[in-house]
Amino acid sequence: MENMNPRRAFFFGYGSLVNRSTHAYLDARPARLHGWRRVWRHTDLRPVAYLTVVPQAGAEIDGLMAAVPEGGWAELDLRERAYDRIDANGQITHDMTHAPDVVVYSIPEGKHGKPSRRCPVLLSYLDVVVQGYLREFGEEGAQAFFDTTDGWDAPVLNDRAAPVYPRSQTLSAYEQGYVDHMMDALKITIMPDVPDGAWRD
Repeated sequence: MENMNPRRAFFFGYGSLVNRSTHAYLDARPARLHGWRRVWRHTDLRPVAYLTVVPQAGAEIDGLMAAVPEGGWAELDLRERAYDRIDANGQITHDMTHAPDVVVYSIPEGKHGKPSRRCPVLLSYLDVVVQGYLREFGEEGAQAFFDTTDGWDAPVLNDRAAPVYPRSQTLSAYEQGYVDHMMDALKITIMPDVPDGAWRD
């Protein structure tokens, strides 16, 4: 992957990278990834659960595709250090008139597990992801994010008052209300604090 033309290389983001406030990649546009499904997972490299994608025939998810400037891959790889960078050429639809090289970040099979009370989803992270989908795709697209993501039985740690996620954002009252409504509709388990013996110890 390091041999990609740096002026033509793009990533496809499907989680926090959809939120433009978390990065400075200016050449960005909505796109769709085919043959993959989004799912909540945790790894030994991170103490909490994040989103990844797993291969699934016929599946498709919306996200944000953005160009990575020359010399920018090291920084992005560090941000996505729990993931492998995978060739996604031929699996992306977009509005560009040519076909640039595109990659997607995915946790390798066998290196991730289901979220748990010891490795929960951070609400500050979920807030960032949903804010990105609302801004890029509106409520219909945000609903599609929830519909095309597996693992909503994962517990969510309410860290809004003191965000743990390093790229946390301030949500509007509307955005926060939307997240809360969806969590209630999905009957997501909310953890008010980290359980004894968990990752923060």
